[in-house]
Amino acid sequence: MEPVTTLTAAAIANLAFQKFVEAGAGEMAKKFTTDAIAKIDDLRQKIVARLRGKTEKLDEALVKAEAGDRTVLETISKHLDVVMDDAPEFAAEIRAIAHEITLQQIQDNSSMNQTNYGGTNYQTKTGQDNTNFFGGTHNHGQK
Repeated sequence: MEPVTTLTAAAIANLAFQKFVEAGAGEMAKKFTTDAIAKIDDLRQKIVARLRGKTEKLDEALVKAEAGDRTVLETISKHLDVVMDDAPEFAAEIRAIAHEITLQQIQDNSSMNQTNYGGTNYQTKTGQDNTNFFGGTHNHGQK
């Protein structure tokens, strides 16, 4: 199977509303390219346009998701799954957009190193943006 056809309604809904349920645009910018963020907005708009007006409960869930409530994503994904089953063209369209977005995710290709000096071991992770994270491990032995 191609990756485009394996994207579930739940994965697509989570991706489409991620901007709202995460801490904010700053977190999105760390994970996705600018083009991907624009495609996420496009994906969300297509989903909302297709689902709006189906039921009052779903309309409330869409409003809550856009307000940052992640608990309603299950409701949205269940309805999206039904719509995707009923409209294969729509399903193919949003799966293709979601697939394009996932291809534009920013990968964390940094490495983690551990250096041992006597009783203290330091672990260092250097990221792409030259951000360094230092953590220490202290071993306590019995006397």
